[in-house]
Amino acid sequence: MTAVKLQSLQQLHAEMRAVAAGERPAPADAAMPSAESADAVLRLLTPENRILMRIIRDDKPTSIAELARLSARAEPNLARTLAKLEAIGIVELQSDGNKKVPVARVTQIRVEIDPYSMNDKLEVA
Repeated sequence: MTAVKLQSLQQLHAEMRAVAAGERPAPADAAMPSAESADAVLRLLTPENRILMRIIRDDKPTSIAELARLSARAEPNLARTLAKLEAIGIVELQSDGNKKVPVARVTQIRVEIDPYSMNDKLEVA
C-alpha cells in the first residue's frame, strides 16, 4: 500500500510559499499523489467513475478518445476526470506519441477516517 498525501489547499499553498521563499526545503513527500481530503477522494469514486476505472483496467484503451467511445462519455469531461484520478494515483496517463494512454494503477483503495479530527489516511495498492 502507498500512502496518498491528504492536505488542504490552504496547507498546500502555505507549504509552497515557504519552499519558494527558501524558508524550508521541499518536503520529502512533495512528489507523492495527493488529495485535499478523504472526502474529496470518496466523491471521485462515483458509480460512473468506477465503471470508467473498470474499463481502463479490463479493456486497456489505447487513448483517451478510445476510452471516450468505450465509456460513452464526452472527451473533455473525461480528460478532467482522468486528471483528478491521476492526481491521487489511481490512474496514470502515459504518453504514446501525440496521445495519452490511461492505465489503471491500483487494485485497492483503503480509506481510514478519524471521526474526531481531520487525521484521515488514504492508501492505494
